[in-house]
Amino acid sequence: MIQILASIPAAFRRSFSRLVQHRTTTWGTLVAAALLTHALAVPALQAESVRPNILVIYTDDQGFGDASCLNPDAKFKTPNLDRLAAEGISFTNGHSSDSVCTPSRYGLLTGRYSWRTTLKTGVMGAEGECLIKDGRTTIASMLRDNGYATAMVGKWHLGMDFPGTNHKTRDWSQPTRDMPLDKGFEYFFGVPASLNYGVLAWFEGRHAEVPPTVFTTKKPNARHMDYRIMPPYQPTPEATKQVLGKQGMEVAPDFIDNQCLTRFTDTAIEWMKGHTSGSSSEKPFFLYLPLTSPHYPVCPLPEFHGQGDCGGYGEFVIETDHHVGRILTFLDDADLADDTLIVFTSDNGPESSWKQRIKAFGHRSNFRYREGKRSIYEGGHRVPFFVRWPAGISSPGRSWHRPVGQIDLLATFADLLDIDLQPDEGVDSHSFATVLVNPVSNRHRLPLINHAINGRFAITEDKWKLVLPHGRSDAELYDLENDPGETTDVLAEHMTIAKDLQAKATQIVLRGRTTEGPNQPNDTGYWDDLKWISAEQYEQAAGQSGR
Repeated sequence: MIQILASIPAAFRRSFSRLVQHRTTTWGTLVAAALLTHALAVPALQAESVRPNILVIYTDDQGFGDASCLNPDAKFKTPNLDRLAAEGISFTNGHSSDSVCTPSRYGLLTGRYSWRTTLKTGVMGAEGECLIKDGRTTIASMLRDNGYATAMVGKWHLGMDFPGTNHKTRDWSQPTRDMPLDKGFEYFFGVPASLNYGVLAWFEGRHAEVPPTVFTTKKPNARHMDYRIMPPYQPTPEATKQVLGKQGMEVAPDFIDNQCLTRFTDTAIEWMKGHTSGSSSEKPFFLYLPLTSPHYPVCPLPEFHGQGDCGGYGEFVIETDHHVGRILTFLDDADLADDTLIVFTSDNGPESSWKQRIKAFGHRSNFRYREGKRSIYEGGHRVPFFVRWPAGISSPGRSWHRPVGQIDLLATFADLLDIDLQPDEGVDSHSFATVLVNPVSNRHRLPLINHAINGRFAITEDKWKLVLPHGRSDAELYDLENDPGETTDVLAEHMTIAKDLQAKATQIVLRGRTTEGPNQPNDTGYWDDLKWISAEQYEQAAGQSGR
């Protein structure tokens, strides 16, 4: 019995112990036994008192091989990421829902694939209609509506409606619309998008603390092959062109790229500290912390220079790990660690400079996987994926090797909190809660779709991955268990498996969902990337789903 209880999450053990200690009747014994059975078999944490704080830390362009616990040959150490894995679960087959920024963030927050929206390829800029439409459930809105305090600190990159249409018509005294505060978050501090897109300022709520009224463009970076966004700035776009050769983008006078990680971490800790000590401390919290590293510009602070053996990039990942450590120290000191569920993962694989790092330092940001950011192959979307929750995870320190997606977070949180999802919520999200609470779970994920910057699709189920035809490229099939580097296309030898996977991918597209439930509409008509589906087939299904 002691060994059985030891494998049960602490939250269940506390409830079980209370019942056992106070049982005075045969009925009490039966109730205690029923609770034990429930704890072993059911992932949903239905006790009202079991509502963990939830913290999602989302890095930017961090490859699978950029965590030292995943890559024995890494040229730098990430002790705080390693700690998350050692004290939680390492999902070694964890995937972003796309291979670039905007669509991965959409998928993570909504539990719905971004290619169902108007964004079929590429990413958004800083300014534009938010990709998450009003009324679309997000993790934040779901948790807010179920008693959580919600906050976002960091990089948004899903579109914002700024006052005015360009720098000539801005009125920064007016609020920004169609942004995190309209998508379920009650607090926001951060930047609108990647730093190369401009409108760079420290936004808090709907306003920039210091408005972006000056201009700059990319400047040479002494520590990496990319660029810097740092003063001096110019008063007009034309002045920037005269000085730097390109038209300037909007930036606040006080904005400096290498301050992002420090300011985001400081603000995240202050928000958690204020929440847990204030009048709303009875509420659990959800904090979404999307960092800007190690995305370009690679700009580690001077105190990290010279650390590791991978140049400026290694220094930047080391700094990122340092700030994760600051978060963990705060949770420990505030006695919040046990009841805080942390998810750490990245929005896609490593930027193309991974090739230079292999040559210069012998470091493989993509580990053993093929290609990197933007690619349909594993290096584009297989990323670090750790979950730590001391009070809830059974047998921490283990790994899970079957497929799981960031798109699954919404359903997983709903499952843990016993929240019933409506038919149009989290349509592609498949809960992995059972993996957290049951170390011998036999959870089988529904087929997982991945997507490249050029619009190409792939579908993975168990060990098989079918890369679907696109443009002039034919379909390809890979056995990821025996060929994780996707070196050998085995489609000719396994045509039946390929046809089955293609049929499943077709149904996922046409039904508007991956999960069980009524068909849901995609947001657009047929598009050319669906080469293996006919336009007539698509439109017929769209008519049935009510688009």
